[in-house]
Amino acid sequence: MDPVTPLAVGPGLARPHRWLCDHPRSLDAMVSAGVLVLILIGAVASPRVPDQPLGPLFVLLAVLAAGSLVFRRERPCGVLVFNVGLTLVEIITNDVGPPRTSIVFGVVVALYTVAARTDRPTTWRLGAATAVLVTGAGMLFGLNPWYSQENWGLFAWTGLAAAAGDAVRSRRAFIAAIEERAVRAERTREEEARRRVAEERLRIARELHDVVAHHIALVNVQAGVASHVMDNRPDQAKEALAHVRQASRSALDELRATVGLLRQYGDPAAPTEPAPGLAVLDQLVDGFVRAGMRVEVRAEPPEALSPLPGSVDLTAYRIVQEALTNVHKHAGPGATAQVRIARVRDALDVTVEDDGAGARTVGPGGPEGTDDRGGPGEETGGGGHGLLGMRERVTALRGSCEAGPRPEGGFRVRVRLPLQLRSGGDS
Repeated sequence: MDPVTPLAVGPGLARPHRWLCDHPRSLDAMVSAGVLVLILIGAVASPRVPDQPLGPLFVLLAVLAAGSLVFRRERPCGVLVFNVGLTLVEIITNDVGPPRTSIVFGVVVALYTVAARTDRPTTWRLGAATAVLVTGAGMLFGLNPWYSQENWGLFAWTGLAAAAGDAVRSRRAFIAAIEERAVRAERTREEEARRRVAEERLRIARELHDVVAHHIALVNVQAGVASHVMDNRPDQAKEALAHVRQASRSALDELRATVGLLRQYGDPAAPTEPAPGLAVLDQLVDGFVRAGMRVEVRAEPPEALSPLPGSVDLTAYRIVQEALTNVHKHAGPGATAQVRIARVRDALDVTVEDDGAGARTVGPGGPEGTDDRGGPGEETGGGGHGLLGMRERVTALRGSCEAGPRPEGGFRVRVRLPLQLRSGGDS
């Protein structure tokens, strides 16, 4: 019969089993030969036909019935109909004495194959039809009386074949469903792992961009001031170099804290400093003031800087940091920037705008005196990712971000961050 998916195969049987699975036609030939032997033995050993030789018609029918089973995989229904026809011929003709019902073994194997390889409705329709035909023929033309054991045996064998084949098919479907769910679960875990890795890379990239863009911009300006006044005002040059040293030290500290997140288990302990937030906004503003910018900070109400959800606090700090860095880089150190932070119902509004009146630097995309921060998407010219990073941070918290030039001159960045975070936004 059809091989059932094995749960375990011993070492000694592994190689023959694998060979049979790779050569199903050979397995069917072995099944066919076994069925022929069973038919002949059953015909000879029957107590109802003692001492009667096998007739040539019965032998021919037995050989045809068993031989047709070689093709049971390709044409299961056709082989079943063929075997049912041969069985009816043997029961009705009775070439030598009473019918030899052992020929029904060919029908049993064929019906089992149909049940194992088709669906349940087809199995029960064909199974019922086969049982009625074979059993009815036996009762009408077979052994007397009509309720003899051999006639009911035909019904039992056909019913058993249909039930066994259906059980095997159900088991195979169950195992296939389990394997499919396992594969799908593994694929889902891999996709989730890749998504988390991508999100973590993006978050770290944002952190690195914010740290480097802010502090390096300050270092660049202070180094330019030191170079300009080195000969005429060495005291001011010394102060500028001190600011360079402080800004570079701060950059190194933040880079060490960020890169420490990438350490593996067992590496030296990563820094445990808390992430920056609006509580240290005065330190951030002080660095720009020392670089020559005029920065005004207003909190409405004053408790707007009170403890906030961690992700909102960090995002608001990074927004102000990036916006002031852009003001310093594009509008010039002489510009005036205003930072307004306000609580509006269940949201935090952060606005950073400048008057664009500083000694503007030469931007990569325009001549001196041109503010090259670009439109609403990102910086133009140098292909920076500051404004784009802002939008990604705000979008991650389901907030809104507007950035663009002011009608009266300068640039404005306005962000609204919801305080009621969903799906784990506070991290």
